[in-house]
Amino acid sequence: MPIPRCVRLFFHTQMLPILESGEETLVGGQAVMEGVMMRAPHSYCVAVRRPNGEIVTEEAPLARLSEKYPVFRLPVLRGVGTLGQAMSLGVKALRFSADAVLDHEAQTSGKKKKEIPGWAMALNVLFSLVFFIFLYKFIPLLLTTELEKFYPSLDNRILFNLVDGVIRMAIFIAFLYLLSRMRDIRRVFEYHGAEHKVVFNFESGLPVTVENAQTFTTFHPRCGTSFLMVVMVISIAVYALVPAPTFAAKMLSRILLLPVITGLSYEMIRFAAKHRKGLMALIAAPGLWLQRITTRPPADDQAAVAIRALDGAMELEKSQGGELVIA
Repeated sequence: MPIPRCVRLFFHTQMLPILESGEETLVGGQAVMEGVMMRAPHSYCVAVRRPNGEIVTEEAPLARLSEKYPVFRLPVLRGVGTLGQAMSLGVKALRFSADAVLDHEAQTSGKKKKEIPGWAMALNVLFSLVFFIFLYKFIPLLLTTELEKFYPSLDNRILFNLVDGVIRMAIFIAFLYLLSRMRDIRRVFEYHGAEHKVVFNFESGLPVTVENAQTFTTFHPRCGTSFLMVVMVISIAVYALVPAPTFAAKMLSRILLLPVITGLSYEMIRFAAKHRKGLMALIAAPGLWLQRITTRPPADDQAAVAIRALDGAMELEKSQGGELVIA
């Protein structure tokens, strides 16, 4: 039985934090529905392959948030701003890809073309945020609180939050695995792998071609999967520092501290990407392991879509006077 459009869109929205590189970098990207979004410092391009094989694109200039608002250059705050902008751009790219793919499917089945309205997309994002808080904040806290009734030693703040964090990570991994069983999400993970391969190809300085891209790994340290794992580790330490005697106080602190944890995690993953040895390598490793779930080897035609997105972002960047140079 076909999956309703709203359900497909919801599951794709859940993937946004996992698929987004989330860093103001030379080149980064994100997998979307049957395509890839690539961004350069001041531009982005979304390339989507329709079921008939046609590749459609959307590109536009994109100012860095830290250039518009200098406050977002400060440590921690720059993480909040960068991730906020990345999520906003990710939603826009997902909407374009959904319109391109689902409308084509509707036309081939004889149905009237219908774009996703802005209010529907906003409602979907809001519901996804509530679902995120429920699944990764409320449920682990509830389960740990219930366990405390049987194991009084969990009254210790550090031990309580350690158990809470382990449950949160277990839910995250289980949810990822279950989503990976869906055909739609498997396709997204293949495009996720294509995005990583093409970014690696670009960063290597070699000509960006399908053949060259396919020689690179699908595991990238700046991936959103790695970032979320760091978020979950950092949250254990942060929650342990906050005195919250009641369930309501613990839950409220988990919501209010989200921006702080996001900013700290951004700094950690940024530092780890530049220092890939010792403790930093250990911290980044779980996220790279999880990419065995969130990335899959792409087909050549999927790598070609990622390259088309990169080319579109590059062309727009150059037209604005930008110059991309590999360090």
